[in-house]
Amino acid sequence: MKNVTGVQLCEWSVISRPYSILRYCLEGWADKINYSYPNAVAEKYIFQSHHTYFFNCTLERPMYFDPPEDVLLAMIITPICLIPFLVALVVWRSKDGKMQS
Repeated sequence: MKNVTGVQLCEWSVISRPYSILRYCLEGWADKINYSYPNAVAEKYIFQSHHTYFFNCTLERPMYFDPPEDVLLAMIITPICLIPFLVALVVWRSKDGKMQS
């Protein structure tokens, strides 16, 4: 991963291969010493590599947050209120009694 430039470190298409090689090496070493994978040592090594190589990725990418509570409440309540209205509309239209062709 040292060969990858700083801008490209946050692009999965660029770092997926080195990252897979890292995982493969960690699994191989764990297998050689009869140690289960994932394990605490491998996890610590992965966290250290994330801290070394990927600590700026969240700063370069837009971060998404939950909407404000009033917007979230409106997004939840609107469909809930529409369902009884639509059911009532269907029942009202079907009470006509005439056969439709």
